[in-house]
Amino acid sequence: MKDSRAPDPRRVSLALQGGGAHGAFTWGVLDRLLQEEDLEIAAVSGSSAGALNGAALKAGMIEDGRAGARARLDRLWDHIAGIGDFRMAPWLQPFVPAMRFWQTASASVLPFSPQALAAQVWSPHAWGEGWKNPLAPVVADLDFSEVQADAGPRLFVSATNVRTGRIKVFTGAELTPEALLASACLPTAFQTVEIDGEAYWDGGYAGNPALFPLYEPDLPDDLLVVSINPLRRDEVPETALEIQNRINEISFNSAFLGELRAINFVRRLIREGRMERGVMKEVNVHMIADDGLMNALSADSKLSPTPLLLERLKDAGRKAADGFLGNGWSKIGHDEAGLDIPGVLG
Repeated sequence: MKDSRAPDPRRVSLALQGGGAHGAFTWGVLDRLLQEEDLEIAAVSGSSAGALNGAALKAGMIEDGRAGARARLDRLWDHIAGIGDFRMAPWLQPFVPAMRFWQTASASVLPFSPQALAAQVWSPHAWGEGWKNPLAPVVADLDFSEVQADAGPRLFVSATNVRTGRIKVFTGAELTPEALLASACLPTAFQTVEIDGEAYWDGGYAGNPALFPLYEPDLPDDLLVVSINPLRRDEVPETALEIQNRINEISFNSAFLGELRAINFVRRLIREGRMERGVMKEVNVHMIADDGLMNALSADSKLSPTPLLLERLKDAGRKAADGFLGNGWSKIGHDEAGLDIPGVLG
């Protein structure tokens, strides 16, 4: 529990990372934070799984406040748990229960994932029009009149423009089902999503998540990042899957670290008197993470949302949020908080 409570709600903006099934950790974090009546979520920026979590949170808040947001997040991840494997060919979907058994069995005896090997050989585009996005029914279950609403937390969803490599931030009326599917479009597992003639892949490549939409003057100075991509791995990857996973983690974290360095640079200029206060937003960044758990999970687990894994991650997220409420809560709203992420820029 928190050390102390403020008489008025403390306002934060949330920055939610993507990471496939590991986004269930964020589910747990949000589930715990939503129980705190004196914490106001003013805005959410999310990529991939973070975008799905953000959309569910907003839709639920519009429908029935904090309780509605928690219920909507539960529903979202219950649907994701039924997918089996994001890389599974459409004709294998009826065999999900058996596939789950073999996923567990192969993980215990094989040093590689059969599904991961197949993904290195077969592009999802090879299935042509017969391919179905496994996330499409999950996204369609959301009420997009609520996701797009002016009321509630402001929502920003990021995707990567395939042709330019630049980030695209969707907000307001732009928050369509296609925008969410684009944000979560890992190209080795999903077919490219096209919106208004532009092709998009996972938002994590260009911003995981994008922080700059949260710099608006009317939004809080405090950004709370829910991290599910480890910033550091002590073990050097050796298998093909581990190497590819770490490449993805490094690329997904690079834009995020760049934004943190920019925040740190602005704060230093203000602190040293080389920039007048108020010229640029002086942002305080806080983080909730469990790098120990994320390092322990297999790379393949990001694309295999089994119910046991998701519940484990949700429980870990709730525990990590409890830790933040006990240790980091007092730093919300204080200028000296700065970058409350030790060693992240070292």
